[in-house]
Amino acid sequence: MNDARSGTGAGAPTVLRMILGRRLQEARQTAGLSLDDAAKALRVTPLTIRRLEKAEVGLKILYVEKLLQTYGAEQQEIDEFVSLAERANEPGWWHPYRDVMPSWFTAYVSLETGARTLRTYEPQYVTGLLQTPGYARAVLRGGFPNDNDEDLQRRVELRLRRQSLLTKPDAPTLWVVMEEAVLHRVVGGPEVMREQIDRLLEASELEHVSVDIVPFTAGAHVGACAPFTYFRFEERELPDIVYSEILSASVYLDQRADVVAHLEAHNRLSLKTSSADSKALLNRMRKEYS
Repeated sequence: MNDARSGTGAGAPTVLRMILGRRLQEARQTAGLSLDDAAKALRVTPLTIRRLEKAEVGLKILYVEKLLQTYGAEQQEIDEFVSLAERANEPGWWHPYRDVMPSWFTAYVSLETGARTLRTYEPQYVTGLLQTPGYARAVLRGGFPNDNDEDLQRRVELRLRRQSLLTKPDAPTLWVVMEEAVLHRVVGGPEVMREQIDRLLEASELEHVSVDIVPFTAGAHVGACAPFTYFRFEERELPDIVYSEILSASVYLDQRADVVAHLEAHNRLSLKTSSADSKALLNRMRKEYS
């Protein structure tokens, strides 16, 4: 997924497809075969093999079976892999919303759904996983001003459905760092902001959720940049991944230097505040919207 930008191709990878792609790569390398060798077995180009391994295309079952046979896998291993490949090719839960989702965002939702740890930095808005319906509607209305009411509602529904991962028995850890400016940006009006702050206070009480607010008094700092999300997974095949975005593009990073730079930025930002100070600031801002 190295530096893959929005609009670079159809069929954003699901987490399972990424895992299986890396397992195919490991199996090829263990067998001592090159991309050219694997390509000859399928009578395709080496680029096709590379795209399979990088999860840039769907896993064709016939290709998978032939490759694993070429790599010397036993039939039971092949059968198990094929079963997982069939699952990986199934549409995600977000598939019904594809008409109101940018193609590149399906990768984000898949990563979000499969991660064990999420860290976000938000300089402008409350992170989507903690937005109330009213706040989400106001943000999305601003972002998609030409939407009709039906499309807007579907975008809101998608955002709210994403939040269900925080209430699962095996919910991931979420660590949110936001700028104080987020609380001063009046999105949807005072009542909406009051409800949103209540939601943040409620979420901050959850054992697996942390909400840190970087105050204005922190001054200039390393995080004064675009919003980003850091994903960490349990599966050994998956590297840590960072997603970031600007007005006209988004980027997924898995190169270690890039990921570490964002992780260190998040760590430094968290040192600018504390849980107690953040809750005090949230309560103070709530009073201002009363």
